[in-house]
Amino acid sequence: MIDIQPVAAPGAPLARRNPVAKVAAALVFSFVLLATLDPVAPALAIAVELAVLPLFGVRYRLLALRAWPLLASAVGVLVTLVLFAADRSGRVLLDASPVLVTSGVLVTALGLVLRLLAVALPGIIVFATTDATDLADALIQNAKAPARFAIGALAAFRLVPLLGQEWQMISMARRARGVDAGRNPVARLRLFVSTAFALLVGAIRRGTRLAVAMDARGFDAGVPRTVARRQRFGLADWALIASAAVVSGAALTVSVLLGTFRPLIG
Repeated sequence: MIDIQPVAAPGAPLARRNPVAKVAAALVFSFVLLATLDPVAPALAIAVELAVLPLFGVRYRLLALRAWPLLASAVGVLVTLVLFAADRSGRVLLDASPVLVTSGVLVTALGLVLRLLAVALPGIIVFATTDATDLADALIQNAKAPARFAIGALAAFRLVPLLGQEWQMISMARRARGVDAGRNPVARLRLFVSTAFALLVGAIRRGTRLAVAMDARGFDAGVPRTVARRQRFGLADWALIASAAVVSGAALTVSVLLGTFRPLIG
C-alpha cells in the first residue's frame, strides 16, 4: 500500500508553513538548478536540502524510504550514461573493452544524476510534510486556483493508495487463475505490462465515476465555495520562498565561479 500521509513532526518550524509557500519554494529552488549541468550546483543544493531536513521534522530514514524509487532511477541513469554515452572525451579512467569510462563521461553523468536528485528531493520533502486537504485549501485561498481543480486534485491524491491495493488484487486474481510468469524474464515483462494496462483501465473508470459523483453533489455548481479551515500566508512564508531563491542562486553562482576559475587552476 502506498503511504501518502504526511510524516513530519507537526511542531517542526518549516513543516508548519503554508502549503503554497512550500510548493513555491520547492519550484523556485528546483527551477534555478535547471540552468546548469555542472555537478557543483546540484551537489551544494542536495547538501542544503539534507541539512534543513530536521527543520521540516522529517527523519532521514523516512526520507530514504520515500525516495528509494528516485535513488533507483538515479543509479539507472548513471549506469546508462557511463556505458552508452557518445562523447568519450577526457582522461581514461577505465578501459575494459567494450566498456570505456572517461572523466568527461563521468562528470556529465554525475551532473545529470545530482541534478535529478536536487530537483526531485524538494518535492518529496514538501509532500512528506503537507496534508493533502491543507494543500487543496491553500491552493483555493492563497493561489486563487479554481475550486474544481483543487478539489479534483485532492480527490485524485486520496485515491493513490488504492492503486497499490488494486495491483495486488489483480496479481492475486491472475495467480489464482494460473497466470504466472515463473522465472521467465520475458513472460514477467509481458505480465507486468498487461497488469499495468488493467490498472490504468480501472483507474480511468474509477476517475470517471468519481467525476460524475462530484458533479452530482454540486462541486461544479459555479457558486463561490466557503472554506472551513483558513490557510494564512504570512511573512515567514514569504521568507521561505525568498530563502529558497537565495540559496539556489548562491549554489548556481558558486558553480559558475568554479567553472570560470577551473581552467586557471588547472
